Amino acid sequence: MLPREHSWSWLTVTVGMLLGVRPSACGDLSGARPNILLLMADDFGIGDIGCYGNNSIRTPNIDRLAEDGVMLTQHVAAASVCTPSRAAFLTGRYPLRSGMVSSNGYRVLQWTGVSGGLPTNETTFAKILKDKGYATGLIGKWHLGLNCESSNDHCHHPLNHGFDHFYGMPFSMMGDCIHWELSEKRAGMEHKLNVCFQIMAFTALTLTTGKLTHLTSGSWTPVIWSTIAAILLFMTSYFMGVLIVHADCFLMRNHTITEQPMHFQRTTSLILKEASSFVQRNKHRPFLLFVSLLHVHIPLVTTKQFLGKSQHGLYGDNVEEMDWLVGEILKAVDVNGLKNMTFTYFTSDHGGHLEARDERGQLGGWNGIFRGGKGMGGWEGGIRVPGIFRWPGVLPAGQMIHEPTSLMDVFPTVVQLGGGNVPQDRVIDGRSLVPLLQGAAEHSAHEFLFHYCGKYLHAARWHEQDRGRLWKVHYMTPQFHPKGAGACYGRGLCPCSGDGVTQHSPPLLFDLSRDPSEAEPLSPGSEPRYHAVIALVGEAVDQHRKTLSPVPPQFSLSNIIWKPWLQPCCGTFPLCACGQDEVPSET
Repeated sequence: MLPREHSWSWLTVTVGMLLGVRPSACGDLSGARPNILLLMADDFGIGDIGCYGNNSIRTPNIDRLAEDGVMLTQHVAAASVCTPSRAAFLTGRYPLRSGMVSSNGYRVLQWTGVSGGLPTNETTFAKILKDKGYATGLIGKWHLGLNCESSNDHCHHPLNHGFDHFYGMPFSMMGDCIHWELSEKRAGMEHKLNVCFQIMAFTALTLTTGKLTHLTSGSWTPVIWSTIAAILLFMTSYFMGVLIVHADCFLMRNHTITEQPMHFQRTTSLILKEASSFVQRNKHRPFLLFVSLLHVHIPLVTTKQFLGKSQHGLYGDNVEEMDWLVGEILKAVDVNGLKNMTFTYFTSDHGGHLEARDERGQLGGWNGIFRGGKGMGGWEGGIRVPGIFRWPGVLPAGQMIHEPTSLMDVFPTVVQLGGGNVPQDRVIDGRSLVPLLQGAAEHSAHEFLFHYCGKYLHAARWHEQDRGRLWKVHYMTPQFHPKGAGACYGRGLCPCSGDGVTQHSPPLLFDLSRDPSEAEPLSPGSEPRYHAVIALVGEAVDQHRKTLSPVPPQFSLSNIIWKPWLQPCCGTFPLCACGQDEVPSET
C-alpha cells in the first residue's frame, strides 16, 4: 500500500487557499427553483479526493463535479462525529441548540431502540421545501433517532422531519453489522458478559464442589441460583451479538422494515435503484433529494467488482466504489434531462476516522495536511470537509472559494433556492452561500465559527477579513497517543472532557492562513497581536454563549439507553428477520 501522505499535490491546494481568486457569476440565482441533489459521504477524509490534491485514489466522478462547478476549500462541519454534525446540517444550527450533544461520553446515538433523536420542534430544510411544493426524499443513512414511546411511533423518523420518502438505514453502518473484528459495541458487551458468566460459573462450581464433598452445609438454593445466573449470562452473551446485528442493521422504506438484517453485498445496488427511481418519478416537479451515503464508514462493505482495485486496500476500494455510485446517481439526473436544472452538492459529515485500523494498517480516511480526524474536538482534520457545488449555466465552472463556510450554510442556501424563508423564531447559525457562489460577495458571512466536542466548546476561529488572516483558538484538545500517532488509539474515539483532554491556559493560537496544518502554535513572542486576538475571540465566544438557551438533552442517560419496547423488529423479537425487497438487476 502506498503512503497516501506522500502522494500529494497539497502544496498547490494550500497556496490556492491563500489567493483571493473570486469566481464570476454565470447566471442569476434569484427567483430560480432548481432541483436540489445533496450527496453526503460518511467518515470521508478530505485528503482522499483527487480535486483536493490526492493522486493515488481514483475519484473521477467527484473530480468532474468540481471541474463543472465551485469547490470550497475552507468548508467545515459543526461537529467531528456523525449524529450532531447531521443534525446541524439539516437544521442550520449548532447541535447544542437542539440538544443533540452529550456530556456523558455518548456522542452519537448508539442504538436504534433509544428515545433520543432530532426533536420534532426542529425545522429542517426538507420541511420548508416540502411546504413550497418540493418532492422531498432521503435515501441512505439517517442516524438521528427513530421512536419515542413505542416501536412504531416514529417521532424522530425522516418522514416526521419533512421528507416525503425515505429509503435506507435508520441507524448507521457499524463493524458489528457484519461481526467485524473492529467492534463498536458487541466486543465490549460480550467481554463484560463473559467475565460475569465466568464469575457465576466459578461460583456455581465452587458451591457444588463444596456440597458434594461435604465441606459446606446448608441448602442447594445458592448453587441453583448461581447456576441459573451463569446459564442466563451465557445465553445473553450469545444472543446479544445476534441482537446487535439484527436489531440495528436494517433497511426501511418509509415506515416499513424491508430487510432485517441487511444483505450488504446488494445494498449499494438498492440505494442506486432507489435514487434513480426517485429522480425518474419526480422529474416533472421540483425535488429535493438527500442521498446520505453509507460509504466509507467501517466495515467498508465493498462489492466484488471493486475489491482489490485500488492502491490503498479495502478503504481505497470502498472510496472508488463510492465515487462510482456518485457518478451513477449523477447519470440518473443527466439521462432525465435535469442536469442544467439541478443544484448539486457533495460533502462529508466530518473528517476521516484515524482510529479505524487493524494489524494491516489504516482503515479510515486520510485528512491530508490537516491535523487530527473524526471525533478529535476542534482539530481541522476532524471538521474540514469537501464542499462542491454544481449548477451548469448558473454557477461558474472550475472555480475555488477560499472563505470559511460551514455545513450549516446549506440550510439557508437550499431554503433560499427553493423559494422558502429561514425561520425567524429561532437562532439560525448558517449563512446563505448564494452571494459567495454568485460572486456577488467577496467574503463569507461568517466572521466567527465555533467548534464543539459534545457540549464542550473546544475551539473557535476568527476570519479577519481586512487583513486576510484566519485565526484558530483552541481552549482544550484531546490527548493523542503517547507515541505521537496523532490519534487516541485504544479509546475508540477521543474524549471531549476529563482525563483524556488537555485544558489550555492560555489557549493555543494558530494562524490557519499561514499554518493550515496547525503545526506551530503561536506565542506572545512569535505573534505581537497574540493577546489581542485571544481577547477578541474570547469576547466572541462570550457573545455566542449568550444566544444559547436550555433545551432537553437528547443524549441524557434516559434517552440513550436501549429500550426493548422501542426496538424496530420484523418477525419475532429478538430474532428479527425479513427480506421484502427484490434483488435489483446488476448495475
